[in-house]
Amino acid sequence: MNYWLVKSEPAAYSFSDLERDGQTDWTGVRNHQARNFLSQMQPGDLVLVYHSVTDKEVVGIAEVARAAYPDRTAEPNTPWVAVDLRPHQRLPRTVSLAAIKADERLRQISLLRQSRLSVMPLQPAEFDVLLELAH
Repeated sequence: MNYWLVKSEPAAYSFSDLERDGQTDWTGVRNHQARNFLSQMQPGDLVLVYHSVTDKEVVGIAEVARAAYPDRTAEPNTPWVAVDLRPHQRLPRTVSLAAIKADERLRQISLLRQSRLSVMPLQPAEFDVLLELAH
């Protein structure tokens, strides 16, 4: 199993929206590196959902329900892909960006090193630390 973090502006699509919908196609990624990460996702992988821009916090865990396929929102014959995500669980307590920055164990997390990237891998230890901070 691999671990990931995806970012979404809550006004555009929030974790609550994912819970309401039960599953969604994660579309609209238009960065080559983020697309490559989406392409590596496999069903069963766990994905932390981070609310960017306004909230700046990790709010829940999703699960990859379907591996990468052509993004329906992209122009035809382009390399953009989507995956299907379904809600796994809401975190008992959100984990703020400030808390992530303050934890020495997370100093190498991609969220801090490549802050504009919307899809990124997490090391298993980083995933575990984030879950610990959420309890």
